[in-house]
Amino acid sequence: MHARLRKLLSDLAETFWLLPGALVSFSVLMALGLVQLDRSGVVPDWLLEGWLYDGGATGARTLLGTVASSTIGVAGTVFSITIAALSLAAGQMGPRLLRNFTRDRGNQLTLGAFLGTFSYALTVLRSVRTQEEGAFVPHLSLTVAIILALVCVATLVYFVGHMAGRINVDTVIELVSEEVQSAIRRLTTDQPQAEPPSPEFWRDATPVDDTRHGYLQHLDAGGLADWAAGHQTAIRLLVRPGDFVFPGAPIAVMMPPAEGALAAIRDATALGPQRVSSDDLEYAVRQLVEVAVRALSPGINDPHTAMSALDRLGAALCEIVPLRLPTGVVRRGDRLVLVVPSVRYDGLLGTMFHMIRQNAATSAAVLIRMLDVLTAVVSAERDHDRMMCLAVHADLVAGDARRGLATPSDLEDIAQRHAAFVTMLRDGPLGQFRSAA
Repeated sequence: MHARLRKLLSDLAETFWLLPGALVSFSVLMALGLVQLDRSGVVPDWLLEGWLYDGGATGARTLLGTVASSTIGVAGTVFSITIAALSLAAGQMGPRLLRNFTRDRGNQLTLGAFLGTFSYALTVLRSVRTQEEGAFVPHLSLTVAIILALVCVATLVYFVGHMAGRINVDTVIELVSEEVQSAIRRLTTDQPQAEPPSPEFWRDATPVDDTRHGYLQHLDAGGLADWAAGHQTAIRLLVRPGDFVFPGAPIAVMMPPAEGALAAIRDATALGPQRVSSDDLEYAVRQLVEVAVRALSPGINDPHTAMSALDRLGAALCEIVPLRLPTGVVRRGDRLVLVVPSVRYDGLLGTMFHMIRQNAATSAAVLIRMLDVLTAVVSAERDHDRMMCLAVHADLVAGDARRGLATPSDLEDIAQRHAAFVTMLRDGPLGQFRSAA
């Protein structure tokens, strides 16, 4: 149940309509409240003389009608242009990055400001009465309508500049990089982690099949671990957040079997039609990789964007240097109750570099930058196993360069960068100075 609640809150937080809907509702309630305040007669006369709107009913209706028609017209025009701009951005940077635009608070606030002002003007308009109808002009409400119209003008200026910056590829890369860093801070730890048991431990386990399908978006590991501890069993999930659950396939194994295991697993997991980044470290990384791979496509051919994405990936690896990736082992006391598949360092490196390297096999500039990034990361890393994983990717880059590049000077540059990586791996940051001496 906790996982489903997290999914609901996460979905609401990323919906485009929530903030605009809240602003529209607030505007309608504010209009009703101000109209009642005007009816009550508590607005002092000195405010009406020169400070508030002091025109008649006909002018009030014209003013409110103008505000309503102009705000809804500008909102439709601006967001039609925005959709066209986003379509072009999706072709260059990938459709999955459009969620960064739809959940952007600036875009939502702009739409909410225009629609809220439109709703406010319509709500106040219905209360205006001419002399024949009873003579009521809500002066305070009309003054607020004028202020909201000026706010919409300022919002329009802000929105144009905001969107111009948001569709810039460097801005998009930086936003995704911030999401990667946020995922690292959220999904890593500086505490020692218990190693998972060997596969022989689960040799006699009972599989738990699930008929659902979709991506595992949220997992309540604590709740599932408590259930397993209460039923004296151990559960090993076969999927982790971000993996696709296939209908009819085992979602977990358990030992010994316990009644109600499938119901407990369903309560602790929430599936959805797409991957999300809240519990999935690799998802945020894949967004950066997608930008780089698309930049390397023949239709775009923008190696500088790919190199910028590589720089951000290297920065993410340096962020991980003092941290540990969770092993997914959960204990209650001295008893193993739950094991969740976890992201391993070698798997994370593969997600970061394999696709970029494969698509950059004929781009010397990108391969050189990849070796430079790996050299920078290995200079900061102190864990031997991680350094060996980095060495594997450096060797793969050098091997692809020998097969994909034909220019001798390019191959020489690659060889020099690879030698610099090997020196850094073997001797550390001061190795290059010792070798020169």
